[in-house]
Amino acid sequence: MSGLLAAATSAADKRAAFRAGLASGTIQRLPGAFNPLVARLIQEIGFDGVYVSGAVVSAELALPDIGLTTLSEVAERGRQIAGVTDLPVLIDADTGFGEPMNAARTVTLLEDSGVAGCHLEDQVNPKRCGHLDGKAVVPTEEMMRRLRAAVTARRDPNFVICARTDAAGIEGIDAAIERAEAYAQAGADLVFTEALRDAGDFTKFRDAVPTPLLANMTEFGKSELLSARTLEAIGYNAVIYPVSALRLAMWAVENGLRELLAEGTQAGLLDRMQQRSRLYELLRYERYNEFDSAVYDFSLRGDQ
Repeated sequence: MSGLLAAATSAADKRAAFRAGLASGTIQRLPGAFNPLVARLIQEIGFDGVYVSGAVVSAELALPDIGLTTLSEVAERGRQIAGVTDLPVLIDADTGFGEPMNAARTVTLLEDSGVAGCHLEDQVNPKRCGHLDGKAVVPTEEMMRRLRAAVTARRDPNFVICARTDAAGIEGIDAAIERAEAYAQAGADLVFTEALRDAGDFTKFRDAVPTPLLANMTEFGKSELLSARTLEAIGYNAVIYPVSALRLAMWAVENGLRELLAEGTQAGLLDRMQQRSRLYELLRYERYNEFDSAVYDFSLRGDQ
């Protein structure tokens, strides 16, 4: 049954693996999963981890990314995804869902959900998507309180607490660097600077900040789409692709549904669909059948 109904790797081991990956000198690549099945595919294809985006959790609920989702909704999605993959899962915890005490509770619930780490950001609550204009950030000292509360609440020392700063697009890169240094002093294990523009910006940040760094390679935003190889050469420790899978899926679904409406049949779409056999392979149907056969493979003997 190992690895069938749930991940074979414990939450503690996945957190230790994430820590080791961040220190390995090899960039950790974490595509975003919009459901547990996608997380399983991310593992099978060979990535290093799974990311759960707050923007994607919101979008799945047909909501904009403006802080409308709740801690329980986000923690439940993290639990579902972490439960099916042996890879470490990093989850977006927005601003911590309130005051520093809320950030502490957020870490407690996310730790219980089995994820390997979370990131907290320094935006004013309610937040906005990091690649939109009109954002506002809290004072550095307030974000440091948020982070200290999160670090204090952590029970597993390997649970990674990442500090995200949105200051680069508001106060400039130098201010964002100062914030990153302060956030590391407050206990952040990893720093995520949102909306840097190009390789020069990423290099400047890397040169100035000794803490492990995470890059966000989201499409249609403010950042140039740099390859994982380039980011690794600059010295980044991890990269996320938050919405890529959802965008790929929604593009295919929208075009397919339009054709289905226009043609009245899906016959012309079959070569763009995942076949039943491949879905069953991902779902491990054969192993479930083997398990059923083993459970029910018995016979009564004598007078029993």
